[in-house]
Amino acid sequence: MTTLQIGDKAPDFRALNQDGKTISLSDYMGKKLVLFFYPKASTPGCTMEACNLRDNYQIFLASGYAVLGVSADAAKRQQNFITKNNLPFDLLADEDKTVINAFGVWGPKKFMGRVYDGIHRTTFVIDEKGIIEDVILKVKTKAHASQIIAVN
Repeated sequence: MTTLQIGDKAPDFRALNQDGKTISLSDYMGKKLVLFFYPKASTPGCTMEACNLRDNYQIFLASGYAVLGVSADAAKRQQNFITKNNLPFDLLADEDKTVINAFGVWGPKKFMGRVYDGIHRTTFVIDEKGIIEDVILKVKTKAHASQIIAVN
């Protein structure tokens, strides 16, 4: 799992979003960034998490946050995920796992007694200067926004 901690400089990254546009960490300088990693687009848990962030998106914007999701899915799958769920934020199609590995969220997982490598559902909150403010390892898919900011 990730070795990145609060106070660390976030790894710089460049990857393509769902539309084939290059997105980098520097695009978010001056803004807070919620960078969430999820295992696979359109699966039940990932859909719940993305929709919870979508439903609270205006609160994120009002609090000065941008939101960006990352998985190893292809751009077309990411675009379908956005369209199907009306997601208002970009998703990175990190097929070569460059960003995933830079943040240390790829590794062994266990499901139904089977061990395999995959993405650990993890969220990083990055401040305006590119410093990690929070690392959320135990993501609550149905209430993830409230783990990030007070949604009251």
